[in-house]
Amino acid sequence: MIVPPLFSPIPPAIHPQYAELDARTAVWAQAHRIGSDELRRRLVQHEIGTFAARVMPQGRGEVVQLMADFVLWLFGVDDGCCEEGELGQRPGELAGVLHRLLRVAQNPETPLLPDDPLADGLRDLRARADKYGTASQVARWVGHLREYFFSVVWEASHRSAGTVPSLADYSLMRLYDGATTVVFPLLEMAHGYELQPHERDHRAVRAAEEMASFVITWDNDILSDHKERAGHGYHLNVLRVLEAGGLTSQEAMATAIAQRDRVLVAFVRLADHLSAVGSPQMRQYMAGLRHFIRGSQDWGVSSVRYTTPADPAGLPTDFTDTPTDDSAEPLGIDVVSWWWEVVPAGPTPVGTPAGPRLRRERLVGAR
Repeated sequence: MIVPPLFSPIPPAIHPQYAELDARTAVWAQAHRIGSDELRRRLVQHEIGTFAARVMPQGRGEVVQLMADFVLWLFGVDDGCCEEGELGQRPGELAGVLHRLLRVAQNPETPLLPDDPLADGLRDLRARADKYGTASQVARWVGHLREYFFSVVWEASHRSAGTVPSLADYSLMRLYDGATTVVFPLLEMAHGYELQPHERDHRAVRAAEEMASFVITWDNDILSDHKERAGHGYHLNVLRVLEAGGLTSQEAMATAIAQRDRVLVAFVRLADHLSAVGSPQMRQYMAGLRHFIRGSQDWGVSSVRYTTPADPAGLPTDFTDTPTDDSAEPLGIDVVSWWWEVVPAGPTPVGTPAGPRLRRERLVGAR
């Protein structure tokens, strides 16, 4: 099925060292023996360093490299253990393996999994996170890794039973099993700042993060659908969920695109508002979320992971400035409808004072 050009109001950008990042990630994967030889060979062809370069175009090179290596590690877990491995059909056993890996992330000195390549790679990633991040940022990174592990076990339970979740359940699961949240602390590390708790933990900021996760994962589902359908065994994405609800393939595609368009319009409005009323660090963070969305899009339409040249996927080569759905009303998905409670009803006011001592209530968008 041909995917039409997707709406993207965010300009593209890329770190100038993207080629070097790709090369170093390939070396890192080999040094830590991430995945089987065949899986590793495939992963290093996916230009994961370029993905990190698009997400952090102005980031510190060491942290951009950390993200590239970490994303390849995540694919080693997701492809090797969850989607293609036997553990992907055994949620109980998968939970045990991931729980041990989580302990390695929490306490890398723990003598667990001494000969396991994924544990070895994770110890290296944790050491580098400690070097470039604050204790709080590293703790959040580990906490988000727990969310990711929990969600992929949830997904494995559906894979084991051959079931398709409801749209609400899938939307909730996808906020975490796309591993978007584990990138959020790295966005701060890459630019050497840290959001203050009264901003980072604010409801409106969490809404912006979840909106970004929604758009990134819906885009991934749309762009990876051809690859997944051409594979063997169980696959799960939003198109399949919508089809299970009674839509045709074309209707499911149009619906998923409309959903991500509406959320992206709301995200831009909220991110503009938070940038206007927040601290300088908040403006950096909102810019980081924007780059994360657009970088994922640019990589998604260009990486061989999704274009599958041997069996062309019919992906777009450009983007459009016009959304298919710009409604200001919430999506009909209960678990995310609260986002619209903090989205400003109109354009962001120009010239709103901003500063690091911003009070909590000033972050709330008026409706």
